[in-house]
Amino acid sequence: MSLLNQKTIKDNITFQGVGLHSGKLVNLCLKKAKPDSGIVFKRVDLKNDNLVIPNFSNVSNTSLNTTISNHAGVTVSTIEHLMGALFGLGIDNVLIEIDNEEVPILDGSAKEFIKKILLTGFEVSDKPIKIIKINKKIEFKHGDRFISIEPSKLSLDIDFELIYENSVIGNQKNKINVYEDDLNEVFESRTFCLYEDIEAIKKIGLAKGGSLDNAIVVKDKTILNKNGLRNSKEFVNHKILDCIGDLFTSGYRMIGSIKCSQGGHYLTNQVLRKVFSNNENFSIIEIQERNLPSTLINRSLLRSIA
Repeated sequence: MSLLNQKTIKDNITFQGVGLHSGKLVNLCLKKAKPDSGIVFKRVDLKNDNLVIPNFSNVSNTSLNTTISNHAGVTVSTIEHLMGALFGLGIDNVLIEIDNEEVPILDGSAKEFIKKILLTGFEVSDKPIKIIKINKKIEFKHGDRFISIEPSKLSLDIDFELIYENSVIGNQKNKINVYEDDLNEVFESRTFCLYEDIEAIKKIGLAKGGSLDNAIVVKDKTILNKNGLRNSKEFVNHKILDCIGDLFTSGYRMIGSIKCSQGGHYLTNQVLRKVFSNNENFSIIEIQERNLPSTLINRSLLRSIA
């Protein structure tokens, strides 16, 4: 079977950890799913109305995480790191059973998701994958922050700029090709915050599960985590990870070129809403050719699978 066909996982994969914002212990299990079923979350702690689809139109909150909701108001929050891992690994179909309201934060990155999924392996179907091809340039601005997406030949490029007054974070930039570049540094990059913001974040009921084990904390000119940064661009790389995960709420992998300055969950969701507001902005293409780059999953991860 062609690696351009739809993929799921070979066997169940379990994770346990705390929710970054809820602070609650949560168990999560990835299960194989049939072709064309897509990514689906199932709240197994609830008996009724417990399916939640990670679609941009179901995003109900973008404050410090991406939260999705269904018609009954059932939510799953902080989905972005897991969604980024699934996007990068080229997984089209999976059922995600979860027994609480928030995906476990684990180490604050996608590293543990990637590792366990690679160890388990994939099951390839006989159904070809579908991708979204961007046809027109679409922009969204919010104050001095902006995001744009425009057509690209055969790649998904993300050009991201992060601007902080704090000198440790400062002005970081990175540009990546999602399907061609080595993204290990992106997938291992952790969520972060400023020490002086922690009290305000907790006052609004968030970061109850946050610690130095799952987030980078910067105080003045010091990184409080004992071992420092995992890579020199960890701050902007984490924002790129978030962006990849949020893009997967489109329902498919994508061909396009993205530029973003000081973006986050809100901007990515808003630009997706603008893209899908007009059918002329995009095409959904069934891929059957065998000569497309990296089977539309990341090349370095494909080597890991092999």
